[in-house]
Amino acid sequence: MDRAAVFDVDGTLVDTNHLHVATWWEAFRQAGHRIPMHAIHRAVGLSASDLIAHLLGDDRDKERDGELSTAHKVLYGQYFDRLPPLPDAGRLLRRLHRDGWTVVLATSAGGPELTALRRAIDADEAITATASADDVTAGKPAPEPVAHALELAGLPAERAVFVGDTVWDMQAGSRAGVRCVGVLCGGIPRADLEESGADAIYDGPAHLLASLPDGALS
Repeated sequence: MDRAAVFDVDGTLVDTNHLHVATWWEAFRQAGHRIPMHAIHRAVGLSASDLIAHLLGDDRDKERDGELSTAHKVLYGQYFDRLPPLPDAGRLLRRLHRDGWTVVLATSAGGPELTALRRAIDADEAITATASADDVTAGKPAPEPVAHALELAGLPAERAVFVGDTVWDMQAGSRAGVRCVGVLCGGIPRADLEESGADAIYDGPAHLLASLPDGALS
């Protein structure tokens, strides 16, 4: 039976959430904002524009949003040559591909950042397609990124599973009608993922791989 495994990338397959926290914190600091790191961590997974709006509110100077986003991109870009994959991330995608799954990435990353992430995962032969931030008008928690990933896979929601590490992932997958699997490697508590729609929770890619073929991706 044809089936699709849709994966978030940051915090799910590549261990980058805390790099995003640190670089967003510095971008905000440079712009004169003091944003607690724990608040930034909870916002990681949103698109840049949504993250800024979420943390600064609607009464901010919106004309400076682009400046903030660019600062984050520059700061985060210094890590592109050494982004760390989570243990067994590539092995998991290759195993699913061999088992007949259509593997699609759904990420807010695009351009050089996406290239760096895919290089870190090192499983291009297993990835059928990528739904990036450049392909949709609304990012997670809107359902568009997951829905677009399903279009790329050519499969309906009932034949798919979406794996992610944030509440935004779980909300997006649930709104797209896909079964959601949460992973704890992004640092978001189990209860938050379950409350946001996760049907099953795993520690990370290695745990998912070890749970085949009897786990959520069976």
